[in-house]
Formats: sequence, structure tokens, C-alpha cells
Amino acid sequence: MVATNPMRLAMAILSLILRLIQSLPKYHRFYFPRTLNVLAFIWNEIELASVSDRLRNALRFIVTSMVDRNLTIRNRFVVNSHNPRGRINGPLANTLYVPGLSVEQNPLEALAYKSKDVISALRSKKRSAIVSNQDLSSVNIPPNSIDYIFIDPPFGHNIMYSELNGLTEAWLRVKSNSIKEALVSEAQEKDVFDYTALMKSCFRKCYEILKPGRWMTVEFHNSQNSIWTAIQEAISQAGFVVADVRTLDKKKGTINQEYYTSGSVKQDLVISAYKPNDGLEDRFKLIAGTEDGVWDFIRTHLNQLPVFVEKNEKVEIVAERQSFLLFDRMVAFHVQRGVTIPISASEFYSGLEQRFPVRDSMYFLAEQVAEYDKKRLTTSGALQLEFFVSDEASAIQWLKQQINRKPQSFQELHPQFLKELGGWHKNEMSLELSTLLEQNFLRYDGSGAVPEQIHAYLSSNWRELRNLSKDAPGLIAKAKDKWYVPDPSKAGDLEKLREKALLKEFEEYKSTKSKLKVFRLEAVRAGFKKAWQDRDYETITKVADKIAKKVLEEDPKLLMWYDQAVTRMGGE
Repeated sequence: MVATNPMRLAMAILSLILRLIQSLPKYHRFYFPRTLNVLAFIWNEIELASVSDRLRNALRFIVTSMVDRNLTIRNRFVVNSHNPRGRINGPLANTLYVPGLSVEQNPLEALAYKSKDVISALRSKKRSAIVSNQDLSSVNIPPNSIDYIFIDPPFGHNIMYSELNGLTEAWLRVKSNSIKEALVSEAQEKDVFDYTALMKSCFRKCYEILKPGRWMTVEFHNSQNSIWTAIQEAISQAGFVVADVRTLDKKKGTINQEYYTSGSVKQDLVISAYKPNDGLEDRFKLIAGTEDGVWDFIRTHLNQLPVFVEKNEKVEIVAERQSFLLFDRMVAFHVQRGVTIPISASEFYSGLEQRFPVRDSMYFLAEQVAEYDKKRLTTSGALQLEFFVSDEASAIQWLKQQINRKPQSFQELHPQFLKELGGWHKNEMSLELSTLLEQNFLRYDGSGAVPEQIHAYLSSNWRELRNLSKDAPGLIAKAKDKWYVPDPSKAGDLEKLREKALLKEFEEYKSTKSKLKVFRLEAVRAGFKKAWQDRDYETITKVADKIAKKVLEEDPKLLMWYDQAVTRMGGE
């Protein structure tokens, strides 16, 4: 047996301890040695100085405004198209990135420069802003007291906010409470559903403090569908009604957008949402679950939407005024308030036609049409909405747009349809064009009079077919086998047949014990809706467990039904 040398053992233990220490975060390594010495001396003088707390905090603010920026080794020298000769550009934002070439700056000069801005702000008489760094869901603001909210929420897992606070917190000797930090993080064991729940609590506070009938603008920037869907779901769950979604071109992108991240989104999205006024909410409580409640909501919603939007001398279609999005908003409004939806989709579309004038596939209140028609005359036409065919729902909307514009035969539609199929979702069951047509549209087989939609198109585009009756042989021959959009008042039977087929498929998904790798998304949506109406929340959660988590996270309708089911069952 070999005796252990005590000195060698002690050295080995010391070496192990040093390696462990070196593996821990060492914030002093983010500074040049002489810069750190100067900052440490200044900070110590501030802490020991006999000054008021207000002045001490102002001095701390000056130092902490720089200790995580140009005074660290993250300070970069950047050469790009905007600065071909190069310039000091500060650290790369939102990440603890250390460049290959760091720039050391004089801390005394940097702090003196920053001091001018701080002193100017403190001396300003126009100080009406309040800055708070607390959790939004617990902010102490009276209910119904705010006129307008602009919010730029955290971006999912793009930025690890509390982790990036480390340098500043090291100087202040505090640590962020990350329990309610709204982000997706493996280190904090938070997924997209946790992020949604946290954002929901924040938006609920916004809803509480905003005055009824007033607006909230949410600027958002993320390339992931799941995070985008989570934000929309959180807004709706809080009680807001989304009225408009559009892009915001800030002209100049961030450094990541311009140079570093190829997958970054080049433009931000802006969601405009409003808090329904007390009149609607009070009325809805009395007529909830009735058709009167449906149309009261639609009238109120249409009144909130922009009437006329012009772009490049053409009318821009307000998507929220289209029938399918009005239906979705109506459903969401009922679901978020736990109210049964009293009418079917076909009954809703038929009711829209009967109650509201339509222009360029958009629905308006009677008092809004005159304004729209007047401004419409000053434009050269309407911009068509672009539909990207990626699943059954978007394929149906694309077909509806094509057939509304021009009734066509299967042979005419098929080559166009194939060109649109490049991005079909991998989990979505691929459907033949013939199936989509048969379940959602009608084909004129040559029997009886030519349908009005086909007649209007043919008589407008073929001179020889003008002024012919709908049963004229020449018109019938030209119209035969063309598909057309069914009249909303006559589409009920078609919808019932389609829903029956979807629910039959959903029953198969319920009974299977294996995971659903490829399935019909519309069948799951229809099944979730029926289960919610039947208060069968367990079915929703069980089927949700069988589909890919990413599909659930990225589909707004599925996420809405699932989130409601979990809430009703007492989950988080």
C-alpha cells in the first residue's frame, strides 16, 4: 500500500477548488483591469459620500448606465455599409457576446459625457413620466383609469432578460426575481404555455386599468409562430378584442436584423386591440348565448374597425372586416366569457349578408358605407389579400378567393392549386383538390338555371353571352362543370355534411391510443369546438396530448379551446 503524500493531496484539492471557482460567473472578467479599478474607486466613493439618497441614486444611475455597455470588453469596433471606415459601436445588444476585437474607452470621459444627459433630465421641469421595474401584473394603478396603452412585450426565448442583468446587478448587489419573468427558458423550466400564462396575467392587468372602449397597441417581433400565437391568445384571454394586425416598417432595422441573424424578422407586427365598453359587456350579460348577443357584438366590433385604408392609390382590404375573421372574433368573444355559441358558421354568414352591406368582400355598418364608397372612387382598385396555402383552412380561403373572382372548372383550378402547395404543414393531412371542392363549394352540372354568380361573371366577360336568360342553351353550355361559392343562405346543408365528416374523423382520433403524427387539423378543430360546447373538457385535453406540442402551440384555434379546457378543469 502506497502512502499518500499530504502535500500532494492538499495541492490536488486546492487545484480542484480553483477550477470550480473559475467555472463560476466572474463579472470582473468583463472589464479591462484599469477600467475596473477606476469604476471600483468611483463606486466606493459614491457609497461612502455624505450626500442625500436622491443624489447618491443619481450618481449610481450614471455609473450603472455605463457598466454594462461601452466600458466592458463587449465594446465593439464595427465596420459595415453604414460605417465603411469603422466606428465604436458598443456591445451587441441582448446577448453576452464578446467580440474578437474589443475597444477600451476612458471611463472618466464616458461617465462625464453620460453625466450631462442625466443632469439635464434631473433639472428638466417637464417630468411627467413614472418609471417602474416591477411585475406588470402587480402594478398599483387604479382600475379604468388609463386612456391608452402601448406595450412591447418580452419576445419568448429570444432574449434572456434577467440573465443579461448580471453585470448591473453585481454592482447593485441585488438579483432579479425571475419567478414571474415572462419568457421561454429551459434554465427556468418555462415552456410556451408558461409564457402564455404569464403574458395573460400581464394583459389582464392592462385590461383592468384601461378605460372601457379605449385601445391597447402591442408591438411584437418574433420569427416563431408559437410565440406569436401565444401573444394573441393571451390578449384574447385577458378580455381584449383584436381589431387590426399589420406590419410596422421602422425603416432601419436592429443590428441583428441588418447584419447578424439571417432568420430574424425584418419588420415588427402591431396588434391593435380594444377593451369593450361597459355598454356591450352589460348588454351581453343579459343576452349571452342568443343571436341578439352575436349581432350586438358584431355591430360594436365593426364600429371599432378602420373604415378605409389606402395604400399606393389602392384600397387595402381590412382583413378583420372579412366574414371568416368576423366569425372567429365572435366565437372567441363567446368562448373567453364561457358562453355557448348560439349559431353555426353558415347561419352566421347568412346573417352577415342580411344585416350588413358588403364592399370588396368587407362588411360595414350602414352608416360607414357612404364614407367608404366616397373614398373608394378616388382609388384605382382594391389590393387582393394574399393567402398562403399551408393547410386545409388556408386552401379553402384561397379557393374561395379564386372562385369568387372567377367561377372555374376543376381542370382550370388544378394547375393553379398545385403551384400553391409548396409549404403544406408536415403534420396536416394532405387533401385532394376534388375533396376540398366537394365539401365546401357547389358545381353546376348543367341542370336547371345557371347560378347567379356564374351568370354574372359570364355575362360580364363574354359579349355573346350578354342579355341571355339563365336557362339559355349557350349560357348553360359555357357554365357547365364550373364551381361556385354557395349562397350563404343555402350553404347550411353543405356545412352540416362537412361537419359530420370532420366529427367522424375526430372520433377516430379519440379512440386511437398512439400519437397523431399526420391528421386533419380541421377535424381536430371541429372536435374541440363540439367538446367545448358539450363541456367535455377531458376529451380536449386527451386528444391534445396525442398531437405534436408544436402544432398545439402554433394554432390559435386549438390553443384557445385547449387553454379554456385546462382552465375549466382547474389547471393553470
